[in-house]
Amino acid sequence: MAFATAETTTTSLDFGPAVALSCRECGARYDLGPSFACAECFGPLEIAYEFPRVTREQIAAGPANIWRYRSLLPVPADVTAKRNMAPGWTKLVKADNLARELGVRALHVKDDSGNPTHSFKDRVVAIAVEAARNFGFHTLSCSSTGNLAGAVTAAAARAGLDACVFIPADLEEAKIVMASVYGGRLVGIEGTYDDVNRFCSELIGDELGDRWGFVNVNLRPYYAEGSKTLAYEIAEQLGWRLPDQIVVPVASGSQLTKIDKGFRELIALGLVEEKPYKIFAAQAEGCSPVSAAYKAGHDVIRPVKPDTIAKSLAIGNPADGPYVLDIARRTGGAVEDVTDAEIVDAIRLLARTEGVFAETAGGVTVGVLRKLVAEGRLDPDGETVVLNTGEGLKTLDAVADRARPTAVIRPSLDAFRAALA
Repeated sequence: MAFATAETTTTSLDFGPAVALSCRECGARYDLGPSFACAECFGPLEIAYEFPRVTREQIAAGPANIWRYRSLLPVPADVTAKRNMAPGWTKLVKADNLARELGVRALHVKDDSGNPTHSFKDRVVAIAVEAARNFGFHTLSCSSTGNLAGAVTAAAARAGLDACVFIPADLEEAKIVMASVYGGRLVGIEGTYDDVNRFCSELIGDELGDRWGFVNVNLRPYYAEGSKTLAYEIAEQLGWRLPDQIVVPVASGSQLTKIDKGFRELIALGLVEEKPYKIFAAQAEGCSPVSAAYKAGHDVIRPVKPDTIAKSLAIGNPADGPYVLDIARRTGGAVEDVTDAEIVDAIRLLARTEGVFAETAGGVTVGVLRKLVAEGRLDPDGETVVLNTGEGLKTLDAVADRARPTAVIRPSLDAFRAALA
């Protein structure tokens, strides 16, 4: 286990504005190192910063990727000169057609399918790669529900590092193909994602995993910071303002907590005007431990065995689940879930209205958005952002049952007229 220790040295490391690791629970601080758990209380570690003064103009002058925010991330100032995937600055789609369909005044889709491996995971992996370089690791690894495996193997190939990633053996074929095409080793584990994650935690303590950077385990504090860039981009693309409400998918829950952190940092730095915002968490009914806890009024998440087509969200024991509950309650949002049938219908709805083909996680967020609006729990007059975190081509099986030609005809106008009739 990678617990933090006060003796870790950071003399030769360059993490830009990052100055320490800080426990989210007890506040204990440690030197920057490849650690993810507090030695005092076993709480999760986060990056603590001393931010420089930064202006909107300085950010806007940066590259059209996440490195425009490098002064707010745990990366060196020269990160743009390094070999990396340079993800981010994806489209914020003004979704007027979907808004009319749902009865919402102002709606935007943050479409992260435009990243290099077509999911938001490229953001978090890009930060983890820089941490791996700092710590002298030679192999990138992860436990993954699919998208992360592809992002890690691609980033490792670009950075000139080895890769060995671990997935549940029954993932969607497209994600298995994508994770393997970049080289490295892809290992299927018999069991759920939680089984895979436990295995990786054991491997960290074994000589087999020596000098390996597990992006979502021993590099997790750095990796997780990549999700803040979603918050930064949304605010900048809205003209440097925060949305009134946002719907975020929940697997481990880390993405949602970091979006909230990103919004709060922008306020503290004076880059956006302070205002209330609501964060809504979206889960699939077949893996909804956070939603179940929210609805029951509990603070503790009861683990579940996933059974859903939304495999990218199929984490039965989400590490950041309790913090998702805290943020939803603090901001006045909610945690909701939708069935597999509602997920598929929402994928088709988004594609039909906005030309955005979402993977199943995007179907979850749009499905939950529709449910919240219908039940009067989300303000239809508030400016709303919904996240699509991945490309629909990765989860074709979800919508393949109705993927047929409208008609099959002979190549003649008469045949076409007959088909139209």
